[in-house]
Amino acid sequence: MGLTIGVDVGGTKIAAGVVDENGTILARTRVPTPADPQWAVGAIADAVKELRKGHEVTAVGIGAPGYVDAGRSTVLMAPNIDWENEPLKQRVEDLVELPAVVENDANSAAWGEFRFGAAAQHQDMIMVTVGTGIGGGIVIQGRMHRGFFGVAGEIGHMKMVPDGLPCGCGTRGCWEQYGSGRALRRYGREMAAADPERGARLLELNEGVAETITGSQITQAAGEGDPMALEVYERLADWLGRGMADLAALFDPAVFVLGGGVSDSGKLLLDPVAKAFEKHLVGGVHRPKAEVVLASLGSAAGIIGAADLARQ
Repeated sequence: MGLTIGVDVGGTKIAAGVVDENGTILARTRVPTPADPQWAVGAIADAVKELRKGHEVTAVGIGAPGYVDAGRSTVLMAPNIDWENEPLKQRVEDLVELPAVVENDANSAAWGEFRFGAAAQHQDMIMVTVGTGIGGGIVIQGRMHRGFFGVAGEIGHMKMVPDGLPCGCGTRGCWEQYGSGRALRRYGREMAAADPERGARLLELNEGVAETITGSQITQAAGEGDPMALEVYERLADWLGRGMADLAALFDPAVFVLGGGVSDSGKLLLDPVAKAFEKHLVGGVHRPKAEVVLASLGSAAGIIGAADLARQ
């Protein structure tokens, strides 16, 4: 199969690209995600039609947020777009007259990194995307692990703390409440407010106000070597390492790939996460340890992965 189109559907934008068999994006487009969910399918179709001009395309892969059924056709629930039991595959196929496949957006990004990115040399991998929340995808023996109902891989909602912090999913104590970008900001704000002297650099970057310190300000201060900012990163990394150790106990991957916006901080995140993962790993020195690496495809991973899944 030749060229395919990958579509990455987000809450604010729909990004799409024509992708060849080597995972190279030949053409791209981006459109805003319509406020009305009924118009979102039409926006996806418009992006596909635009990209088909000048390219012989054989199929479309769509990375959609939320739960996707086992048949990779229906979005059972997408909270950011307000889809419920949306027959996305059929509707897109009717509009663009091409075969389509639908996959969870985090799974699509993980597949992109598995096929063409940081995990391309491995058959077993777990991607952990660290952004506002925590997402990810699991590949076992070269196959995406989707579970019986198709909704496996929601790793950000593993329960880490009994009756812990409330989560947007409606429960408490989820991993993403302790190991996400949102958590990074919370730690920085709390620590600077509790100890303004040690938090002087963080406060300086935000005009003396602890309550609105941003993640980028924490990253800047950590990059400068500020002790409190580095401690904030270590606190976040410890939670990420805990969750990854649990995932390693279940799936025993060869490699963990760290992606998402927070991973843009590079070694500020990678090094303490790798150390924390090793510390919390069950079996310690008596077992082999998965490699921990940074994602390499950036924001293109979802487009590339969705396009390749359509090719499969």
